[in-house]
Amino acid sequence: MAYFPNVSKITYSGKQLKSDLSFNHYNPKEVVAGKTMEEHLRFSVAYWHTFTEAGTDPFGAGSKVRPWDRFSGMDLAKARVEAAFEFFEKLGNPYFCFHDRDIAPEGDTLRETNKNLDVIVAMIKDYMKTSKVKLLWNTANMFTNPRFMHGAASSCNADVFAYAAAQVKKALEIGKELGAENYVFWGGREGYETLLNTDMKLEQENMSRFFHMAVDYAKEIGFDAQFLIEPKPKEPTKHQYDFDAATAIAFLKTYDLDKDFKLNLEANHATLAGHTFEHEIRVARTHGMLGSLDANQGDPLLGWDTDEFPTDLYSTTLAMYEVLKNDGLGRGGLNFDAKTRRTSFTPEDLFYAHIAGMDSFALGLKVANRLIEDRVFDDFIEERYSSYKEGIGADIVSGRADFKSLENYILDKKEITNQSGRLEQLKNTLNHYIVQEAYQGALA
Repeated sequence: MAYFPNVSKITYSGKQLKSDLSFNHYNPKEVVAGKTMEEHLRFSVAYWHTFTEAGTDPFGAGSKVRPWDRFSGMDLAKARVEAAFEFFEKLGNPYFCFHDRDIAPEGDTLRETNKNLDVIVAMIKDYMKTSKVKLLWNTANMFTNPRFMHGAASSCNADVFAYAAAQVKKALEIGKELGAENYVFWGGREGYETLLNTDMKLEQENMSRFFHMAVDYAKEIGFDAQFLIEPKPKEPTKHQYDFDAATAIAFLKTYDLDKDFKLNLEANHATLAGHTFEHEIRVARTHGMLGSLDANQGDPLLGWDTDEFPTDLYSTTLAMYEVLKNDGLGRGGLNFDAKTRRTSFTPEDLFYAHIAGMDSFALGLKVANRLIEDRVFDDFIEERYSSYKEGIGADIVSGRADFKSLENYILDKKEITNQSGRLEQLKNTLNHYIVQEAYQGALA
């Protein structure tokens, strides 16, 4: 049966002032900076928000109308696979992602749960044989079930640690079977509520032991996916151990995991940590740790992870600027870890939302490329730090300077002259580039 009978294959149209079921900016075959948009952006659909999320919030039951929800149990899981691949075919996304518990229900034991997974994984594998869509990454849900109330790898209960290890073992095997290009760890409950009952050192050491076991097992079975940590500062745990990019990198370096892991960064997680998305990407790429991105945005008026589809062109442009400066995302991609609003409840809204996100990042890619080609920020930054190119600045950078030589240089200097950072000018220039690219796209 068709789950989206009112939607045809989504194509690029351009020149549309009113958005419809077509792309205005995302043209997968259009070449930007030597690669097609499809190669740059590597869009992925999140199975959990798109096919399992019901539209609940803390004050209301689910509102989403989903044709497959008339089924239950394993029949529902199978219907979701059918709906998913119809959706992928019509949207044209090259990748998808899932948690293990998104695709199959839990049984009474882990053995029963794994049998359920085997049935659905076999079904997905069959669909993938005739589909162009690939698995960007998979992961294990170790936060929903009450057994993980104290965490998974960081749990105070060794039985929970063992369960989590067995669950990830199975997830790694699934990743290999389906050809996942990455594997993600999101520590939704890897953190603490109060230090009054927490052995932080033991919890973090146990997490490192867990990650090393995962690396070892992936090598044992020949699963060569890129391993990713996804930082988040809070919610549900008050203080999570992977708070932000800098904290996660410090953890990986401390426990000798930085050669095996990179970061999967999410826009809404960045803002919850008090950062911008581009800040987190810059931190990761500066350390050679940028792996993949979760594309969404938060609401500045709400203090939680709202997971909205990305439509802020300012943010998508600056994110793609960092990605281009990183020479791309390598094996990573742009996964829409985003859900339609509770009031956008029809099946067609899933397409409108993904089109909005894909168009926003496509436009951001084009603007970012022009900014780099025109050296808008590069030239300004180079001039701003020009004092380090010669004289005492060159001595500082080269390591020839010390406190004594710096004192001798500055002791009798009568005046220090600074130059303006031109922040408002640069922001205005960025606005001009975004508006001009959008206008030219409408005329193309």
